[in-house]
This record gives sequence, structure tokens and C-alpha cells, in this order.
Amino acid sequence: MFTKKNILPGFNLSLGYTILYLSLIVLIPLSAAFIKTAELSFNEFWEVVSAPRVVASYKLTFGASLIGALINAVFGLLTAWVLVRYKFPGKKILDALVDLPFALPTAVAGITLATLYSAHGWIGAWLELLSIKVASTPLGVIVALTFIGLPFVVRTVQPVLEDLEAETEEAAASLGANRWQTFSKIVFPAIWPALLTGFSLAFARAIGEYGSVIFIAGNLPFVSEITPLIIYIKLDEHEYAQATAVAVVMLVISFLLLFAINGLQWWLSRRNNSSY
Repeated sequence: MFTKKNILPGFNLSLGYTILYLSLIVLIPLSAAFIKTAELSFNEFWEVVSAPRVVASYKLTFGASLIGALINAVFGLLTAWVLVRYKFPGKKILDALVDLPFALPTAVAGITLATLYSAHGWIGAWLELLSIKVASTPLGVIVALTFIGLPFVVRTVQPVLEDLEAETEEAAASLGANRWQTFSKIVFPAIWPALLTGFSLAFARAIGEYGSVIFIAGNLPFVSEITPLIIYIKLDEHEYAQATAVAVVMLVISFLLLFAINGLQWWLSRRNNSSY
């Protein structure tokens, strides 16, 4: 009699390795941040994390990350749609270019963007004629965060689009549905969970981004200074407890936002399943 055997070890051993790995890579480093922050009294902690300069960096970091993720949700979906539904010369090259932000070192990306969007850059010079300044402004931060987040949306939506059966859309069209009705009633509900996942990943990636931002942002306090730079400055000044205090606030806010997004995704998936 044939006995089915798992390729991986048994559940207990696999779970033990998983917990050990996550503890070494994720849990222990995060715990160290909280432990180091505990060296501060509550008043000291609050004074550090609520300083006007730090609060301004929170607003820019989370605001720019949200805007960048929303932009990627729209244009990432459009890019994935073009790559899946159309055939054209250079398609494979375009498909490979989507992963460029993954492969490109963030510092190189930052220098490149700063060069392009500076007042004398190829793109920035034309924008200056329209009185639009990108480098050393919050807009430059949004540009950098949009650049690094695009692949997350494209690569999560693309496989779902590839698995969608064209016959369903053809049936909707044969029943009199127009293009918008077919997309909104047939296609979008199927890709919505993947789109939300890509948005979450792009948003989370943008919150902690550093290398590609500091070159184009200009790092002006209260204008274009991101929170990761605040943390780096405090570490450079050997204010380790203050640095981890700001990092803990970033961690908690990020966790709550991602928890809310994942909760929304779970609710939508459950709602869609119950409607069938």
C-alpha cells in the first residue's frame, strides 16, 4: 500500500524551525527596539516622539507613502493589464523593466531621480517652466516612493489577471454588458484582493524607504525630511534610546495600518464568497 509522505519534515519540527527563524530575524530585533526604548521615562518618550520636527516627518512619511501607494494601485493595475492582455513589440523588455526598482540599489535610484528631477535635469528643467519643483520638496519624496513601490502592485495583480478566464468576459459582452460594466462587475471583483495586497506591500515598503528618498528630498526640516532620516540622525548622535523611540512609533502605526488593511481584505473576501 502506497503511503504518502511529505517532502518537508513533520509539523512539529517544521513549526519549530519556523518559529526559531522568525524569532531570530523578526521578533528579537523588534523586541530589542522596545527594550531600548524602555530606558526612557514616559515623559522623555513623549517629548521625543511628539517633537514638532518629528511630527512633521511622520506626516510626510505616511502621507507620501499613502499617495505613492494609491498612484501605484492605479497605474500598477494598468501596467499589469497591458502586460497580460496585449501583445506588442518589446513586451518582454517592458515586463523586465517593472522589476528594475527591485534590482536597482536604492542609493542609485535616489541619485538618478535627483538628477532627472533637479532644476537642470532632463525632466525637472521642463517642469520648472511650469513652476513645478520636484527636487527638495515633498513631491520629490512622492516620486521616489512611487518608483520603488510599482513592482509590488504589478506582480501581485498580474498572475490573477492571467488566471481570469476570457470566456466570462465574452459571456458578459454577449449579454449586452459594455466594457465598463464588464470590468466593474466581472474583472474588478476578481482582482480586488490582489490589488489591495499590492497596495499594502507598496505602502509598507514606502514607509521604511530611505536610500532612494534622501537624495531627491533635500532633507529640509519641516519640509522634506522623512522619519527614517530622523532615526538615522539620532543614531549618528548616539541617542540610541531616542532613535528606537521614534522607530517604535513608526512600527506601531505601520502595524495598525497594515492590520486594518488586512482586516478590510479579509472582510471583502468573505463578503465576495458569501455572495456566490
